[in-house]
Amino acid sequence: MLKLLRYVLGHPLCDGYRVSALQRVLKWQIASRFMRVPMLVPFTSQTSLLMERGMTGATGNFYCGLHEFEDMAFVMNLLRPHDQFVDIGANIGAYTILASGSSGARSIAVEPLPSTFRRLSANVRCNELEDLVTLHNAGIADTETSLRFTSTLDTVNHVATELDSGMETVEVPVLPIDRLLLDESPLCIKIDVEGFERKVIDGATKVLQSEALRAVLMELNGSGNRYGYSDDEIHRDMTDFGFQPFVYDPFQRVLQELSNRNKASGNTLYLRDIDWVEERLKTAPEIELPWRRIPIPR
Repeated sequence: MLKLLRYVLGHPLCDGYRVSALQRVLKWQIASRFMRVPMLVPFTSQTSLLMERGMTGATGNFYCGLHEFEDMAFVMNLLRPHDQFVDIGANIGAYTILASGSSGARSIAVEPLPSTFRRLSANVRCNELEDLVTLHNAGIADTETSLRFTSTLDTVNHVATELDSGMETVEVPVLPIDRLLLDESPLCIKIDVEGFERKVIDGATKVLQSEALRAVLMELNGSGNRYGYSDDEIHRDMTDFGFQPFVYDPFQRVLQELSNRNKASGNTLYLRDIDWVEERLKTAPEIELPWRRIPIPR
């Protein structure tokens, strides 16, 4: 509980709104102990999320507005209707709901775990986004095959290794991004595959070479070590494709280039065609949450 309170009180969206944030924590901690079915809670002013007890990322959105504030706000500020967003490792669909429900973009959401995929599908239905979102119950790798995934670790389920022997696993079909997106031209891709990024990138050569792709948001937090993969190697590959790492300030809508991957955060934002991206960010509408607005900077 102490770790949760530190997270909430230190979240940038809770600055000036700490009392209401703590009220939401208390409300959820009490209600979740008695709930028998998922609870529909407000997400942005236009969207909602179905939540269940034990959903760490989803509850972070309920407590603080946008759990991964800088990255989620970037996606919302970048995308417009008719753009395409691809969510690799979509989990219950928070990024997909923001991309399509708040920004109006078309989304392709990929989630390997059948139980999590059902929650993702339910969130798409609850927000009436079936016409904008295409769902795939599959994993992403460098070849078309099947792999076993852990199934009881919530947001950190991953492709199983020998170290996971004895854990509950499920076999899932996997395919390369290049095959999944054969006739698609995404503007932005989010990759959150718990250390399997190396294989995802190896199967995405054509997509990463596409001029339409300006942004890749990728989790690089050292979890690839379980497979013998190096985050630094992936970073070099991304720069070879013409991408550079940045951090985003949603309050000022300013990008700051980094000299390396974002080691202070679990995610790294890779961008190219920076002038175009900056113009997009500056001209985005304000972000509206149920309890606060993030206005356009003057």
